[in-house]
Amino acid sequence: MNGSWDNVAETISLNTAKNITFKNKTSVSGGCINQCWKVTDTKHQIWFIKTNSPSLANMFIAEANGLNEILQTTSIRTPTPICHGITNDFSFLALEYIHLGPLTNQALAGEKLAKMHYHSIRKSNHFGWKQNNTIGSTPQSNKYHNDWISFWRHERLLFQLKRALKKGYPHKSYDLGLKLSEKLPLFFSNYQVQASLLHGDLWGGNCASDENGNPVIFDPAVYYGDRETDLAMTELFGGFSQEFYRAYNERYPLDSG
Repeated sequence: MNGSWDNVAETISLNTAKNITFKNKTSVSGGCINQCWKVTDTKHQIWFIKTNSPSLANMFIAEANGLNEILQTTSIRTPTPICHGITNDFSFLALEYIHLGPLTNQALAGEKLAKMHYHSIRKSNHFGWKQNNTIGSTPQSNKYHNDWISFWRHERLLFQLKRALKKGYPHKSYDLGLKLSEKLPLFFSNYQVQASLLHGDLWGGNCASDENGNPVIFDPAVYYGDRETDLAMTELFGGFSQEFYRAYNERYPLDSG
């Protein structure tokens, strides 16, 4: 272990009141944004640690706060953040290590996600969150708005359209996006949105099972918004079964249409 990893161990020690000395570390595959590590200390305790450029320390701060926000709902398991910091070589986020496997109990995952959405409504009177964060490596604006349509228009759709235009996407696509932005109220003419805590990036790769078969969600991009946004994200790349959606609807039914 080099000096930077000694600094990580020292930060964990300060935050856990334990004397931590790392013994070995193994790179963990699966992360496409950060370098991920399974680290074992001399007392055989395992830690899950993400690292990235020192300039991205705020990304890890926001992720830790998002995980704590989910934990406060006492609904679905998510890794407990231990600490975060910056060394000479990298920024880092240390998390509880959970041995993850494929999502096996789809119904329980749907039920627990519904519980998270239901028990967090009205905790926030606004749509958005207390800080900006990232979805993948893309900045995500969470500026508070009093209504969902305004939030979705300005902090999601227009925010992404402007980024796309700067990166060279055609003006025609941008103009079509503007037209969609103007027509957003049509999608909500008979639907009153309540602000639920969202995972924010709930595709199949961010949901798994722990060693006891309990569902675990991780790598969040949290904010308060329309719960159907989380469900829409689950459909983006697949990985969720009809049992998942059926259990969700039994626990917290969606509006028809």
